[in-house]
Amino acid sequence: MTAAGAVLLAAGSAEAALAFIEIGAVALGLALLARLAGRLGITAVPLYLLAGLMFGEGGLVQLDVSESFISLTAEIGVLLLLFTLGLEYSDTELREGLRTGVPTGVVDMVLNATPGVLAGLALGWTPLAAVLLGGATWISSSGVVSKVLNDLGRVGFRETPAILNTLVIEDLAMAIYLPVVAALIVGGSVEATTLSVAIAIAVVVVILMGALRYGRTLSNALVGGTDESLLLAVFGITLLVAGIAQRLEVSGAIGAFLVGLALSGEAEERAMNLISPLRDLFAAIFFLFFSFQVDPTDLFGVLGPAALLAIVTAFTKLGTGWFAAGRVGAGRKGRLRAGAALIARGEFSIVIAALGAGLTDGAELGAFVAAYVLITAILGPLVAKYADAIPLPRRRRAAVAT
Repeated sequence: MTAAGAVLLAAGSAEAALAFIEIGAVALGLALLARLAGRLGITAVPLYLLAGLMFGEGGLVQLDVSESFISLTAEIGVLLLLFTLGLEYSDTELREGLRTGVPTGVVDMVLNATPGVLAGLALGWTPLAAVLLGGATWISSSGVVSKVLNDLGRVGFRETPAILNTLVIEDLAMAIYLPVVAALIVGGSVEATTLSVAIAIAVVVVILMGALRYGRTLSNALVGGTDESLLLAVFGITLLVAGIAQRLEVSGAIGAFLVGLALSGEAEERAMNLISPLRDLFAAIFFLFFSFQVDPTDLFGVLGPAALLAIVTAFTKLGTGWFAAGRVGAGRKGRLRAGAALIARGEFSIVIAALGAGLTDGAELGAFVAAYVLITAILGPLVAKYADAIPLPRRRRAAVAT
């Protein structure tokens, strides 16, 4: 080896060593935050976002980690997050959600997307940025909601099927919403945009129908091997479908979500157990990386409006849950618990904001959604925990005829 080659090798080794130290420190920091969140009884998402604000652009200390590595890791985190969300729904639940959940889905969209769109327009943003904010306020965090239901022991409660059905409809709506707004963001002529939207919707429908029709066949083909082979196959299929979807200008996250929907039975259970640790690692880096790109000084200007919008949409989610739980015969307390469980926003809201990063109002949108998710991800679990203690007005007794 030449002297020049030895110098380059030594420099590369030193750079790799520094990257290992920085990434290792980040992982240990995230571990401490996850433990703290567990002690506090809340999701770790807001703590990850706060850490990203502290150590990212404009923070107290800026970490000089490899941006390309962290960016790719964060992208994989989104895919695994959405893949495991898809795993939570069986094909039976999916069909039932499509059959019975449309009225709730419409009420949910009108009540919760409208405040976000109006807030974006009131802030002077472009209509497309306002629509993205409407999407961020519309979708509850499936991850946070499912964790809250498990932690509070409410999985078997009367209103829980209504909550899960609402989440199914929301997640399926995202399968249409994300590719449509992605096509609009790319822009171009009206004909080109219309064609892109049509292709995106067609791809989503084809993948969804394929998942419903051939999901069991795929699941049976995967369960025969070892855990190692299943993990590699599931990870590979998820990345492959997400990559193809992205090539066709459909959100890769939605491709991953639909792969999760396709798996059922033993394959679904084993995949969840195997992928969950990877998901937790990569998803934590995704939330961290998102807030790395948000300048904390940008939050000061949006914290007040974001808090006001969080309060407004907390009440609109209570309305959604009240309506949804009422349709399955839940009592007034059950309806209130259902609405409280749906308040938290999280992964999809962050994905939507990241999608609009390149827009004229992208920086403001990112800061606003980061603040909004921080508030609702903390507020939601707390309201859900104490929902039974919230007083409800007494029903007026019907007047007795004399």
